Amino acid sequence: MAETNPNTAKAEQTIKHHMLAAAGIGLMPLPWVELAALAGLQLNLLRRLAGIYGVEFSSQIGKSAIGALVGSDLSVALSASLAKALPGPGWAIGAVSGALLGAASTYALGKVFVQHFESGNTFLTFDPDKVKAYYAQQYAQGKEEVRKNFTGLKP
Repeated sequence: MAETNPNTAKAEQTIKHHMLAAAGIGLMPLPWVELAALAGLQLNLLRRLAGIYGVEFSSQIGKSAIGALVGSDLSVALSASLAKALPGPGWAIGAVSGALLGAASTYALGKVFVQHFESGNTFLTFDPDKVKAYYAQQYAQGKEEVRKNFTGLKP
């Protein structure tokens, strides 16, 4: 299928790069540091996508968008991160789960904003309520993308 927007390929590569970095962040041993690093990475993703599409970046709106969309996944990610404190296999389970959840949410966030920017919208016109269903769909797709990129990684 031909790309309709010349920015699409660059945006897809940017999403993949950030998704892989998010998976690496999931391996961090400290849950709060992990969550802060993931939030920073996702904000950077939005900044990079805005640059690709020539949209003025707003850090404040970007943070709000991340909170509105990814916030629902935060409690699950926090639980996975806290599992690292458990003795025995807790660290491994928490690390793998954190890597998968962080990468999937980063992928979904990127896909939502690519769709938003390719429709001619900006940060000022972003309405998280209108894209929550699409985010959920892309989150599920993000889990599959992570599995493709990390063969053997299980949630």
